[in-house]
Amino acid sequence: MRRRSLAFMNGLSRGVLAKKYNFPFCLAPMVGLSHVHLRTLVRSYLPEDATTIWPTEMLNSRKLPKEDLSQTAETRRLDSEVGLCPQILGNEETEISESVKKLLDWGAEGIDINMGCPVKKALRHNYGVALMGDANYAAEVVAMTVRHSSLPVSVKLRSGLTENEDYLLSFIKGLESAGASWITLHPRIASQKRRGEAKWDQIKTVRDQIEIPVIGNGDIQTSDDALDMLSETGCDMAMIGRAMTARPWIFWQLGERLGLKSPLGRTGPAPKTSEEEGAEYGRSVLMMLELMRQEARSDLALRQFRFFVKTGSPWLLFGHSLYAITTQAKDFDEMEILVKKFFSCPQPMSLRTELRC
Repeated sequence: MRRRSLAFMNGLSRGVLAKKYNFPFCLAPMVGLSHVHLRTLVRSYLPEDATTIWPTEMLNSRKLPKEDLSQTAETRRLDSEVGLCPQILGNEETEISESVKKLLDWGAEGIDINMGCPVKKALRHNYGVALMGDANYAAEVVAMTVRHSSLPVSVKLRSGLTENEDYLLSFIKGLESAGASWITLHPRIASQKRRGEAKWDQIKTVRDQIEIPVIGNGDIQTSDDALDMLSETGCDMAMIGRAMTARPWIFWQLGERLGLKSPLGRTGPAPKTSEEEGAEYGRSVLMMLELMRQEARSDLALRQFRFFVKTGSPWLLFGHSLYAITTQAKDFDEMEILVKKFFSCPQPMSLRTELRC
């Protein structure tokens, strides 16, 4: 168990992050999850006047230029959304150039390059974490993206294909020299996926060795964890992944602890006890249901809703029962009835799970 520090050390002091964003916490880009509906849900808990970066799901640069970005939750953005930093997967200049142009027109405020995806398909096509096996080519991918973008270009990466801290530092310095505006480090090697403890000390080492901002990612389940990551590593921002599907109100909790205004439309203190959090989880699940009910393809939206519940429900004491209910519903009307019935009784929430984030 990591030390639970209550000290807050705001490392948001360098570069474009400090100039544009005043809230040192952000949502992670997650396949199947970081779509317009999750962003809308999480944003509803963002403290008033707080600004941060917002991701998309991982977008394939081979497909993106031909897509109608208004047609799916993965690529849609609301007119009210600001701070969007879509994440792209790719390694070819023509495809990256066309993708960047499309995303600039779409409303992006930054472009993030994925060098962390460990799935076999990414490895086979030499993108995602596979790029970490060739430092020179990875730096060129950054350079080619910078050439075609008037916006900041960032990189999200893992510790590498193997444990080698010297290589990791050299690799990241190459990205910095190629023009990366900031990097996000998830300190696990590719083969770990989400297993084992994220090595936060690597975030601190990288933060101390490079000039551009560093966002830390990995093993954040609570507001304490997010604050600890800032104070222990000195990173410029802490990125929260799967736990945000269980506790989208972490931003609200963090805002209170930093003395910020409550989110617009929300009064009183943020949920804190197990019972309060369980009740808020029920409300957030129903809000997500309403958001996804609007999708034209209800079959796809139902699958995405079930995936959202499957990801977040392990933090609920009886989350397995909730997920089972969602698999029984044939449409959103039936889903709503079953979910409301489930939450008609108090549903306590666990502080942490054994799952790694």
